This record gives sequence, structure tokens and C-alpha cells, in this order.
Amino acid sequence: MHVQPGLGKSLLAVALVTAVVLMIPLVAMQFTAEVNWTGLDFLAAGALLALAGLVLSFALRKLRSRQGRLLAIGLIGLGFLYCWAEMAVGIFTNLGS
Repeated sequence: MHVQPGLGKSLLAVALVTAVVLMIPLVAMQFTAEVNWTGLDFLAAGALLALAGLVLSFALRKLRSRQGRLLAIGLIGLGFLYCWAEMAVGIFTNLGS
């Protein structure tokens, strides 16, 4: 298996960003009862964040044009936000309800 140079750094960056973002609700839970995440919530959010980060990292490695990269960032971002909202409150279906 051929590993591209810098791939380990990209994976580390995705893991670190995922961990930092997950720290926000973890810290908020210490100060307010309004944030009440379960382990499953953290698992789902972590998986979604990590998947979006990995797909973005892969897309940015493969796409060379500025327009292509911006399109990929936008589409991956919209996909992430759709999935997040759907899992949270069921915007278009009742998955989160």
C-alpha cells in the first residue's frame, strides 16, 4: 500500500479537530443542564465529524483547481449540516424525533 506524504498529518488533523469540537458540549455539560448528551450522542457526532473531515481531506488531496476545491468544501459542508440537523431534530424526516 502506497501512503502519500502528509497523509498521517491529515488524519491527525481530522482527529484533533473532531476531539476539539466534541469538547464543546462536554464542557458545556459541566455548566448547564440544558446540554445533556449521552455517549451515543458523542459517538454519532464524532463519527459524523470524522467522516466529513476524512472526505474533505481526500477531496482536497485529489482536486487541484480552486473552483473544484470550493465546490467540494461547499457540498461536504452542506451534507454535514443536513445530516447533523436530520439527526438532531428530523428536519425532513422524523429520524431525530
